[in-house]
Amino acid sequence: MTLIGIAPIIAAGIASVVLAWLWYAPFVFGGIWMRAANVTPEMAEKGKKRMHLNSLVALVGSMLIAWVMGYVGTLLNVYDWFGAIELGFWCWLGFTAAPMLGLVLWEQRPLRYYFIVAGYWLVAFIVMALVLVVGTQLMSGGFSQYETGVVTTSS
Repeated sequence: MTLIGIAPIIAAGIASVVLAWLWYAPFVFGGIWMRAANVTPEMAEKGKKRMHLNSLVALVGSMLIAWVMGYVGTLLNVYDWFGAIELGFWCWLGFTAAPMLGLVLWEQRPLRYYFIVAGYWLVAFIVMALVLVVGTQLMSGGFSQYETGVVTTSS
C-alpha cells in the first residue's frame, strides 16, 4: 500500500459495520450470539433505541482500525489481494483472537460466543484490508503495477 487516503478508510469502516449488521442478524449468528452473551429480548429492545449512536461509534472504531491497518500495511509493503488477506489474518490473530481468549478463560463466556465474535473480527479484518488495498489501488491509478504484487521501478 502507498499512502492511504480517507476514502478507503471510510469505505473499510462502512464495510465493517455492514458486515456486523449481517453477521449479528437473527438469521445468521444473532440468535446464537444473544443466548451466548445472555442478552435478553428486553435488552435487545433497549439497544435498538440507541442503534444510530451505537452504529456511529462502531463506524468510528472501525475507521480507526482501518487507519492503523493501513499504516501497518504501508510499513509491510502490502500491495496485492493476497497480501491484504495475510495482513487481515495476522492483525486479527495477534490483536483480536489471542486477547479475546480472556473472555473464555476469565469471564467464563461460552466458547461459541468466542467463535462468533472472533469469527466476525477475522472476516472484518480481512474485508477491511481488502477494501484498503483495492481502494488505494483505484485512487492511485489502477491495478496494472500491482497485479502480481511486485512493484517494479525503472532506472
